[in-house]
Amino acid sequence: MTTNLLMLITLIISSSLTIQHSTASSTPPACPRRPDFPKEALPTKSGYLPISPNSTSAIFYTYYKAQQSPISPQPKPTPILIWLQGGPGCSSMLGNFFELGPYLVSECNPDSKNQTRVVLKPNPGSWNRIFDLLFFDNPIGSGFSIASDPGEVPKNQNTVAKHLYAALTGFLALDPDFMTRPVYITGESYAGKFIPSIGYHILKRNEELPVSKRVNLAGIAIGNGMTDPVIQVTTHAATAYFLGLINERQRNEVEKVQTKAVKLVEAKKWRQAARARNRVLRLVKKLTGLATDFDFTRKQPYKTGLVTRFLRSKDVKRKLGARESIEFVGCNRTIRSGFRGEVMKSVKRKVEVLVRKVGKVLLYQGSYDLRDSVASSEAWIKTMKWDGLERFLVAERKVWRVLGNGDLAGYVQSYGGLSHVVVLGAGHMVQADQGVNSQAMIEDWVLERGLFGGEEEGKDLLSSELKESNVRNICCNKYIVH
Repeated sequence: MTTNLLMLITLIISSSLTIQHSTASSTPPACPRRPDFPKEALPTKSGYLPISPNSTSAIFYTYYKAQQSPISPQPKPTPILIWLQGGPGCSSMLGNFFELGPYLVSECNPDSKNQTRVVLKPNPGSWNRIFDLLFFDNPIGSGFSIASDPGEVPKNQNTVAKHLYAALTGFLALDPDFMTRPVYITGESYAGKFIPSIGYHILKRNEELPVSKRVNLAGIAIGNGMTDPVIQVTTHAATAYFLGLINERQRNEVEKVQTKAVKLVEAKKWRQAARARNRVLRLVKKLTGLATDFDFTRKQPYKTGLVTRFLRSKDVKRKLGARESIEFVGCNRTIRSGFRGEVMKSVKRKVEVLVRKVGKVLLYQGSYDLRDSVASSEAWIKTMKWDGLERFLVAERKVWRVLGNGDLAGYVQSYGGLSHVVVLGAGHMVQADQGVNSQAMIEDWVLERGLFGGEEEGKDLLSSELKESNVRNICCNKYIVH
């Protein structure tokens, strides 16, 4: 394992010489002469979906129709991508307005003073370019979702899955056309546990229902996921060491805390194990001095606070159909605390079932993420119980290039129903760092083309139409954020 990890870290370091994203602070541009929330940025539908007929608690959602029809091969009907944020307790509006929605937040200067305003700008890397896109604020109590009774707020994956299933089926019932759509559940970070849980729950419910009532689950995609924590927690010291961020003595120090976390999991002391994992993360950050372990190249953390500023506006809440009395919080600490006894529990078994029964699972990582790193995912993937695992592990890891000019975007390894992608130049929030590349990845994975459709190594994953569109957007619209 150490040799493989060293090779992986070497690739990451070498790639960072050619693939960079801006992390330095700069003076925001002048504000555009248009509304902060233009009409074209409004969701197609938004509002609340009840978690139960007997409860007033509800999940907030925003839904965006595809901007255009899919490029050939055109799936009929158009797939629906669902996005879940992690945390636990973080709002999916972070994903919507900071990462992969059609419009992203950005700072601008309204005048010569030092004050800034938060506005929306088109996102050339939006995931609703050719797919419908649906965001859920999950669990209830997070973001704009409503928890009428604190006792209804989930503290485990099973309750989360039940609530999400109620919201999803409620949404699909809004339009008869939705029931025929292929559904892909996607997300990042702690959603690496939410996604397999709702996917598994859908499979179990589908077994009880006639075909016409079933959710057409077509696949799941997990970005920088926390899925099998007891294995993933053992990788932090080695990852930081081979990146040159800590020395051997410090590595041994971190490994001792990692071992304590594992032993607490083995003893089923879940809350203590979660605290031990937090000590690992705090120790790594202290020893390295990093601004954030979500991206070891950044000089400052991700500016997700811009989303909070934007969504606290009463006008924005009205336009979104959100309850105006709710003061938006990006990540709810109370919900996070309630999950402490669940944090270190694995959902790997559910991923195994989904690989076998759905046959379409994507795991992807930003190469700069130190918290949920490439190495941490590879470590638990190797322990999966799946009859295609041996062939996956020996499958060729192919070079991935996009944008027509041969730029290196990452690496793709696939076999059967499992694909693993490393996105170069990205940290924990892949879509925020490499928007257009992440768009190419999700589109080609869903449509099973490019490296996901058996193309030769190094082939371009973007069609000429998409390349021309993105190059035009990036070159010619100074208000587009990437």
